Amino acid sequence: MILLAIDWGVVGIKVGQLLLSLSILVILHEFGHYITARWFGCRVERFFLFFDPWFALFKKKVGETVYGIGWLPLGGYVKISGMIDESMDKDQLALPPQPWEFRSKPAWQRLIIMIGGVTVNILLAFIIYSGILMVWGERTVPNQSVKYGIAIQDSVMYELGFKDGDKILAANKEPINDFSEVTLKVLLSETVTLERDGKVQEMVLPVNLIGELVEKRRGNANLLTPRMPVKVMEVSDTMAGAKAGLKVGDQIVAVNGKSTFFYDELRRELQQHKNDSVTIGIKRGQADMTLQAKLDAEGRLGFFPVSSADELQKMGVLSYSVKKYGVLEAIPGGVKLAIKKLNDYIGQFKKILSPETGAYKGVGGFKSMGNIFPAKWDWESFWTITAFFSIILAFMNLLPIPALDGGHVLFTLVEMITGRKPNQKFLEYAQVAGMIILLGLMVYANANDWLGWGRGK
Repeated sequence: MILLAIDWGVVGIKVGQLLLSLSILVILHEFGHYITARWFGCRVERFFLFFDPWFALFKKKVGETVYGIGWLPLGGYVKISGMIDESMDKDQLALPPQPWEFRSKPAWQRLIIMIGGVTVNILLAFIIYSGILMVWGERTVPNQSVKYGIAIQDSVMYELGFKDGDKILAANKEPINDFSEVTLKVLLSETVTLERDGKVQEMVLPVNLIGELVEKRRGNANLLTPRMPVKVMEVSDTMAGAKAGLKVGDQIVAVNGKSTFFYDELRRELQQHKNDSVTIGIKRGQADMTLQAKLDAEGRLGFFPVSSADELQKMGVLSYSVKKYGVLEAIPGGVKLAIKKLNDYIGQFKKILSPETGAYKGVGGFKSMGNIFPAKWDWESFWTITAFFSIILAFMNLLPIPALDGGHVLFTLVEMITGRKPNQKFLEYAQVAGMIILLGLMVYANANDWLGWGRGK
């Protein structure tokens, strides 16, 4: 029997961040529909965070509207009188239209109501990104400052022909200026320009790169990291390194006389000596020393290498800068950053829609979303992720799928162009079809998280 240890504290922190993020996004998205509906005189019957089949955790009627919190955290909704939505309230729709109903309003007003949620999500992303630039600033690691090139974190990248120490210069012939963009640019590109041993060369990437990574269950978002010398940041008290005398600040340079100046070299060498005793060469200050260590069954010494940007900058591995923005700079900066993130997501979405890339295998649900958040509560990360989720929510809701805002927008635009309102029965059938499609996608995405359906597992 194999028992998997689960750190429930970490799980709780990730779940808490996910629920808070989704709650903010859902409430504000639905508020966009709510406020525009009220603006044009529509009656809003219900405003709910999360869904409430059979019962609600909380609800209270204020005026004409019931406000509440459902128990099923899959989204939220506002029920606007006279609108064909997920409630499928056919009895109300069978009655003559009333002045306060959605269906009685001019097409242009209905269009504004339907894009109200998406508009709020876009504005929210602008505001959050602007706030991040003001509070934490914009951090960049100039690509050319990464002294030792890349360290590869996945064997698939070796199989493609990448090597530790390569310097990634461009993707699809477009220069990469910020090292933090290297992994994403590589995944979304057909060609990569790199420098190896002082020579520049171009590498053609396989179309199914993302699918291959997913197929092998490689969910590492940092496939390519800066290559760094081995300097000890923390030592586990109970493992081989501490017993051998390894200390914080030591730099490991050799194993059994073989040079292991870089962490990737050390990791590979230690894997050759599982359960063996080895001689570790270190530099401690100005002194050269050797330590005798007995590795465990996984070939581990039991330490964490230096990885913070500040320490790496001190070591000369890279340089980074933080640009703080004032209010007048942050607003256009936030808009620019949001547009950039949207373009990045559209690039990823195109990969998902193309079966030959295999990217659909990596589509995940709530588990994947939760895992994006850090194991420790960090407000900068939280707001950065929430802003990106807001962009995704806006984009996905504009897809022309019945039951999504984009489906309603499409039908309304057709009505405005042709001057003919779609048949009510057609709208009802389209709503049902859209709900089935969305339910199927949701089941697939969440099953993919746990069962690997898209991976053929």
